[in-house]
Amino acid sequence: MDAKVNGSTTRKASPGKATILALGKAFPHQLVMQEFLVDGYFRNTNCDDPELKEKLTRLCKTTTVKTRYVVMSEEILNKYPELATEGQPTVKQRLDICNDAVTRMAIEASESCIRKWGKSVSDITHLVYVSSSEARLPGGDLHLAKGLGLSPDTHRVMLYFMGCSGGVAGLRVAKDIAENNPGSRVLLATSETTIIGFKPPSASRPYDLVGVALFGDGAGAMIVGTDPIPGAECPPLYELHTAIQNFLPDTEKTIDGRLTEEGISFKLARELPQIIEDNIEGFCHKLMGVVGMSEKDYNKLFWAVHPGGPAILNRVEKRLNLMPEKLNASRRALMDYGNASSNTIVYVLEYMVEEGLKIKEKKNGDCEWGLILAFGPGITFEGILARNLTI
Repeated sequence: MDAKVNGSTTRKASPGKATILALGKAFPHQLVMQEFLVDGYFRNTNCDDPELKEKLTRLCKTTTVKTRYVVMSEEILNKYPELATEGQPTVKQRLDICNDAVTRMAIEASESCIRKWGKSVSDITHLVYVSSSEARLPGGDLHLAKGLGLSPDTHRVMLYFMGCSGGVAGLRVAKDIAENNPGSRVLLATSETTIIGFKPPSASRPYDLVGVALFGDGAGAMIVGTDPIPGAECPPLYELHTAIQNFLPDTEKTIDGRLTEEGISFKLARELPQIIEDNIEGFCHKLMGVVGMSEKDYNKLFWAVHPGGPAILNRVEKRLNLMPEKLNASRRALMDYGNASSNTIVYVLEYMVEEGLKIKEKKNGDCEWGLILAFGPGITFEGILARNLTI
C-alpha cells in the first residue's frame, strides 16, 4: 500500500502486519583494531607459539573484519588472570562479568532505540530478550526490564543460546506477539559478549582462533508493532510479512557449543558454508513464493543477511548469483563490528536503512521486497520476508 506525501510516494504498512519501528545499538568501550589484535592477544595470554601466531595473523586478514568492540580488557585480565590460564575452572568468574556486561549493553541499546521510536518506555507492552552470553535465574529479561523501568505488567520472553540466528528468531517471536496482541509494542533486545568463551591459544584447539579473529561484542534493540500511529511514533522502517524457521536434520554437530567449567567451548565445522550454500535456495523459495517471486527475482530483492563470516556471504552470493552490492550492508557490518552473534542483524538493518536513504536521494529506484536471514546452531535457518517502507 502506497500513499502520496508532499508529492512523492511513500509506502504504508499493511493493516495488522508487524513493522520495525526503530533500531538501536550499543557497544562496550574497548575498541579493537584488527591489525593490532594478534600481538595484544598473545601478549595478554602469555603465549609465544609462532605457528599459532602466524595462523591467527592469516585468519585476521581473511575475515575482512577491521574493527570490533569487546568487553575483555587488561583491567579484567589483571583482576581475573585465571581467564588466560589453560584448564582453570572459571565459569563463575566469566558469568559474573558477562551477566553484568550484557545487561548494561542491553539497557543502553534499548534506551537508544526507544528515543528514536519517539514514545515512552511505559508504552512497551512486551519484551523479547536474546542472549547466548549469560546464564542465571532470574534471567537477563528481568534485569533488563528492571534497568529500563518497564512496567511489572510487561510480558517477557527469553531466548537463550540460539547463537547467530538469535536476532532473527527474536524478530520472528516479536512479530507473532505484535500481530496477536493488537496495539502492543514489543521491545526486542539482544546482547552478547565473547568473554564467556575467551581462552588462551592452544595447539589442541586451533579452531578457537577463528572465533578470536571473527567475533565481537555489543547489543541491539528494535521496537516492533502493528498499525503505526502517524505523528505519535516514528514512521516504520520495515514490514515483517512472513517468518519461517527450518532446521536441517543430522547437522546438529556442525555448530557445537558446550558450557563447561572453563566457559563455553565452540566448534564450527569446516563444511558449514557449504551446507548453507546447498540449502539456501530452497529456504528462500519458501518465503519468496508467498508473493509470487522465484529465482529470477533474486536481484529484485534487498538482502539483510547475518554475516556469519566472509565464506558464508560469498557462498550465498555465488549460489544466488547476486549482484555484489546486494550484500553491502552485511559486509559493512562484518567489517565494522565483526560477527556479534544475535546482535549483528540489527547492525545490518541499520546499514540497509542508510543505504536506502541514499538510493532515495539519487532517485535510483529501490527494492520493495527483501529477505532477512540468519543461520545458527541446528543447523537452523531463520528467515523473514519483509517490505522496505523507508523509500
